[in-house]
Amino acid sequence: MKNMSNIKKNLSFGSRQAVRSCVKLKPDEKVVIITDLATEKIARALEKEVEEISPNNCQVFLMEDFGQRSPDGQNPLLLPKKIASALKMAQVSFFAARKIKGELATFRKPLRNIVLECKVRHAHMVDINEELMCTGMCADYTEIQRVSQKVYEYVEKARTLQIISPRGTNLTVDLGEKYKWVISDGNISADKPGNLPSGEIYTHPETANGVYVIDGVLGDYFSSKYGLLDDNPLEVTVKEGVVTKLNCSLKSLEEEFAQYLKIDENAKRIGELGIGTNVFIEELLGVMLQDEKYPGVHIAVGSGYPDQTGCEYTSNAHCDGVIKNTSIQVDGRWLMRDGKFVFE
Repeated sequence: MKNMSNIKKNLSFGSRQAVRSCVKLKPDEKVVIITDLATEKIARALEKEVEEISPNNCQVFLMEDFGQRSPDGQNPLLLPKKIASALKMAQVSFFAARKIKGELATFRKPLRNIVLECKVRHAHMVDINEELMCTGMCADYTEIQRVSQKVYEYVEKARTLQIISPRGTNLTVDLGEKYKWVISDGNISADKPGNLPSGEIYTHPETANGVYVIDGVLGDYFSSKYGLLDDNPLEVTVKEGVVTKLNCSLKSLEEEFAQYLKIDENAKRIGELGIGTNVFIEELLGVMLQDEKYPGVHIAVGSGYPDQTGCEYTSNAHCDGVIKNTSIQVDGRWLMRDGKFVFE
C-alpha cells in the first residue's frame, strides 16, 4: 500500500504544476473547474492552488449536480448553460472528470468549442486520478518539452511513417503536405488547449494502409471498461485510411468497437496519428489520458481535430488505441526502436 502522506505531497505538487507551469495562472484571472464525484478530490487540490494565486475567482462545478450520468450512454449529460456561461467569462479552465459513454458529443466537444472560441487556457484531464497526478503530472516538463520539440523537428516535413510492433503492427502512413503536426507538451495557451498529463505530438494522416494492433489500451469509455489489452489485443485492418476489419479474442470488445465505428459516416476513418513523448512514463495504467503519452504510437479513429491539424471532416467519434513497443521509421530513418527514441 502506498504511503498516503507521500501521495498527498505528490498530489499537491502535480496540482501546482498544472496551475503554475501548464496553464500559467495569473492574479485576478477567473477559473472554472468542472469535475465529478469520483474526481472531486483532485479538483479540490487544483482549486487550492488556484486560490493561492487568484483568490475568490474560482468556480467549481460538479457534473452530478446537473443530472444523472448513465454509464450505458442512453441519456448522456448535456453541457449545462450555467457552465457554458461561466466558461465564456473565464481565462482558465480545467475538466477533471471521468469519461462516460455518449458525453464526448454532448458535453466534452461543446466544452472544447467554447474554450477555443473564447480563448480560454484549458487543461483537459479526462479520467484523471491520483496515480496519474503522482506520475505523469510530477514529471520534468522542461525535458518533455525538449523531447517533443525534437520529435516534431524530425517529423514536421516527413511524408511517410512506417510503424511496426512485436504483436503484429505493420502500418504505412502517408502524411501529405497540408496537415499540421501539433505539439502537446504541457505548455497550454489561449490558442492551444491541451491534455494533462501531457507529452505527445499528433497530426491527421492523409491515408494509411496495413494493420495496427492495440495491445496497450483503447480510449473513450473502453479504457475504464476493458483496461489494459495485453491478453486481448485488438487487431485493426486499414485500407486507404478506413478501418475495414477487426479481430479480437475478446468478442464482446470486438463487437462493441464495431458498433462504435458506426457512430457517424467518418467514425471508421483514421483521424489521428500520435507519438507519445513523456519519457518519464515507464508503464501503462489503463487510463488513456496518460497512456497515450507513453513513448510510442497511438492511433485514433474518428475526429482528426480539424481546428488544429487541418483535417477536412468532422466526427462525433474519437477513440485512441495505444500500441506497445513500437518501432517507427520516418522517410526511411529510424525515430524509435522497440519503444525507445533513437533519432537516427
